[in-house]
Amino acid sequence: MILLAVLFLCFISSYSASVKGHTTGLSLNNDRLYKLTYSTEVLLDRGKGKLQDSVGYRISSNVDVVLLWRNPDGDDDQLIQITMKDVNVENVNQQRGEKSIFKGKNPPKIIRKENLEALQRPVLLHLIHGKVKEFYSYANEPVAIENLKRGLASLFQMQLSSGTTNEVDISGDCKVTYQAHQDKVIKIKALDSCKIERSGFTTSNQVLGVTSKATSVTTYKIEDSFVIAVLAEETHAFRMNSLQTIAGKIISKQKLELKTTEAGPRLMSGKQVAAIIKAVDSEYKALPIVGQDFQSKCKRCPSLSEHWQSTRKHLQPDNLSKAEAVRSFLAFIQHLRTATREEILQILKAENKEVLPQLVDAVTSAQTSDSLDAILDFLDFKSDSSIILQERFLYACGFASHPNEELLRGLISKFKGSFASNDIRETVMIIIGALVKKLCQNEGCKLKAVVEAKKLILGGLERAEKKEDTMMYLLALKNALLPEGIPLLLKFAEAGEGPVSHLATTALQRYDVSFITDEVKKTLNRIYHQNRKVHEKTVRTTAAAIILNNNPSYMEVKNILLSIGELPKEMNKYMLTLVQDILRFEMPASKMVRRVLKEMVAHNYDRFSKSGSSSAYTGYIERTPHSASTYSLDILYSGSGILRRSNLNIFQYIGKAHLHSSQVVIEAQGLEALIAATPDEGEENLDSYAGMSAILFDVQLRPVTFFNGYSDLMSKMLSASGDPISVVKGLILLIDHSQELQLQSGLKANMDVQGGLAIDISGAMEFSLWYRESKTRVKTRVALAITGSITVDSSFVKAGLEISTETETGLEFISTVQFSQYPFLVCMQMDKDGAPLRQLETKYERLSTGRGYVSRRRKESLIAGSEFPLHQENSEMCKVVFAPEPASTSSGWF
Repeated sequence: MILLAVLFLCFISSYSASVKGHTTGLSLNNDRLYKLTYSTEVLLDRGKGKLQDSVGYRISSNVDVVLLWRNPDGDDDQLIQITMKDVNVENVNQQRGEKSIFKGKNPPKIIRKENLEALQRPVLLHLIHGKVKEFYSYANEPVAIENLKRGLASLFQMQLSSGTTNEVDISGDCKVTYQAHQDKVIKIKALDSCKIERSGFTTSNQVLGVTSKATSVTTYKIEDSFVIAVLAEETHAFRMNSLQTIAGKIISKQKLELKTTEAGPRLMSGKQVAAIIKAVDSEYKALPIVGQDFQSKCKRCPSLSEHWQSTRKHLQPDNLSKAEAVRSFLAFIQHLRTATREEILQILKAENKEVLPQLVDAVTSAQTSDSLDAILDFLDFKSDSSIILQERFLYACGFASHPNEELLRGLISKFKGSFASNDIRETVMIIIGALVKKLCQNEGCKLKAVVEAKKLILGGLERAEKKEDTMMYLLALKNALLPEGIPLLLKFAEAGEGPVSHLATTALQRYDVSFITDEVKKTLNRIYHQNRKVHEKTVRTTAAAIILNNNPSYMEVKNILLSIGELPKEMNKYMLTLVQDILRFEMPASKMVRRVLKEMVAHNYDRFSKSGSSSAYTGYIERTPHSASTYSLDILYSGSGILRRSNLNIFQYIGKAHLHSSQVVIEAQGLEALIAATPDEGEENLDSYAGMSAILFDVQLRPVTFFNGYSDLMSKMLSASGDPISVVKGLILLIDHSQELQLQSGLKANMDVQGGLAIDISGAMEFSLWYRESKTRVKTRVALAITGSITVDSSFVKAGLEISTETETGLEFISTVQFSQYPFLVCMQMDKDGAPLRQLETKYERLSTGRGYVSRRRKESLIAGSEFPLHQENSEMCKVVFAPEPASTSSGWF
């Protein structure tokens, strides 16, 4: 060991006797040349840690290190020169054999001669107390090559004592913790604390989001008081929260070892480091040691127009039910994100009307300044010839994964202009509300455009004179969920008439439990118990549901239970099944309900034996240890057997996060005159109306009207084709996560997850006087594709891993009512179609010269269809109306 110490002559010494004074970081001896070996390697896999399943590469070299200058006034002020030599690139996985992309190629061919020359040019590092003061290199060298040298230089920054501090290195300005031991010093870098400019975005809702984790540990090995090696390992892993098969991991390692020392150049004399650097080479420039961003140039890449020509055939209307359409949609969005406004406008203006709606979906979903400028220039809101395109644009804005102030400002500007269609004007305001919520979730509530939008919504609601405007602003507030809007919602809920009151109440239903205070519940109790005025059943039952779902008090639950038996027939039955559903599904209010039910006055046969066909039922679509998908269906009938409201909801939960995936509500009123029936209390003067409203992925859409008024009803009954009315149809970018990572080795990495779907939600309501029967139908068709990818790029070699999952499925709900007798016969069915599930994994390594290695694996399975249980007491009717095949157990996801 003494011989080794003499040989190494105190390389990177922590206790060197030949160095004057005390050093707090690495210190080199005078007049010595240090010979080291260096390697950095990167591996990509799905987190399983098997080398044979990984892709990646290793860059290795010899390294010469020389101490050029030491400040005569302080030993801890040093200038060192670092030179890489004999650079080589190879596979980490040696089993690649003949398939190796490096086989038969020498470093100049792999890296390119000019890059290799730049990589082997020395850099200077100015260290004070072991920390980097300045990094010197040559200007105009390729950024990717400079980053590799930055990654090596950053290993020379350390301290010998324990403690936590901030350091600036290739990763940025980062919080680091040192742990000093007798035989080693460990440096732990908190990568999530690093301040560095890199592009990236993610979806705010955790259900649709991605969880990523990063670690960095560097170990300085010490032997007989000498640092003899540096070992660094950095990992980045991600997984999609709702589908954990979409996952990947990057492992990046660096290794620096001392081999020998020999006589080196003498120290340069002088007190100013600037003069020393100029004497070494006047071409040296001080550059940031923080890694710089670069983009690999694409050679012979197709233009945007060429990409579109290969994509458009998959986006024909007849192909939208296939996952391939969604896959093409996601891929084209990536090309749009690098396109200019002029390129995008060119393909928009050249496309025909069949494919144009899908192109508008893609352009809007790209969410870049150029794509927004192009689509706003292309669409003319003063023309009624492009209503469908305007609507598709607006809904794509509402579903935007990471909207910015520019988008909101654009919609506010459009709203202040003129419109050819009032429906489009209403949709603009509704989507403004959705954008306000998303921006506020990302701490953007104080942005000027958000403040202006809030004033527009709240001020518009207060000043609205027309019922249509009131409904529009209420729908916008239902999306925005502004806390300051709650007093207005309470006002309209209690004092508003019919649809206005109901809409205000359903808006309150969407607020988090923290906003449903005792004061809010006082108003809701007055509505339910009709203390000040008579309300429609739909309003009263919604008020009761809000109370029961938001920490109800003992007396609130007791009063609701005591009201059962005093309500109109079908409302009695609805409230009874609502309470039973709370108990059966173990909802948060179930404990309080059970306490109240111990009182005989609340829990007796007379109260719990009320007949009727209205119902409320909640069940699971899927349930796993970390997530759940639920459905709920509540149906409320009038006393004459005509549907008043059906409400189908699907929620997804992951931990404490939830997503309102979909809601389809069909409402009808004022139809009793058709069968000479008596309307229920408070509903004697309602106009004939039927319509449908939908929430999709937490965004309230503009409601659709089936008919409005008696004459419109009769006209549509006589001319009815039975065809469903579409509520929403299009391509949606649902999941959108992108991270650009600066690895401490100098390599650039990217993590991306995109998920999209083609969706078609339609509904219909059929009414037959002859058969005294009504039928409602809600059908959802979905094609889904999700892709995840990780890449590591050095500019001359690139490795990547791509994982994708895709499926097509459908969900249908049908409710049939025969009201020729009482209690009337009801059949409700909800079925999910069988779904093919396809999973694909692609791994590759590719040289910039074009040579590559690709490995693909594919797995296919079939998720069986399911019939979901629904609460119904007249189930015998379903045997007459339907003769379904035996349903299999649900598995997989919707």
